[in-house]
Amino acid sequence: MRPEETVDYFLKIVWQTVANKYNQIAAEYGITQALGYMLINIHEEGTTVSQIASLSGVKSTSLSRMLNNMQDLGLIYRETDPEDKRSVKIFLTPFGVEKRQIAKDVVKKFNEYLNAHLSDKERLQLIKSLNKINQLTFDYKPQ
Repeated sequence: MRPEETVDYFLKIVWQTVANKYNQIAAEYGITQALGYMLINIHEEGTTVSQIASLSGVKSTSLSRMLNNMQDLGLIYRETDPEDKRSVKIFLTPFGVEKRQIAKDVVKKFNEYLNAHLSDKERLQLIKSLNKINQLTFDYKPQ
């Protein structure tokens, strides 16, 4: 079977194209696609490191490096959770809030563009198919 005959080939190619486009746009604002995604997932009331890890799917060593980088850039700060001293919450600085809004706007405009070029039927079928592939992948047990 040739790579271009597999479903996962197209999933990878499409995601790489999307990520590259987001990185090109994000670079204009001094961030990366990954940083933008992290910013979008940090909430006003703070987000625990474990919540960020589960939302982003990033390994703990990479997440730690990314959070340190974000702190060095002045995008976030950390506070120990007063209710659970073992837990650390991540908060956005005013600069981080500004960059998060830019990231949200970029995602919104890109999705508006996609939606303008896909029919509702195509979009819903794509989402349905991707959800099915996700579930099948989760359920897959190699023989």
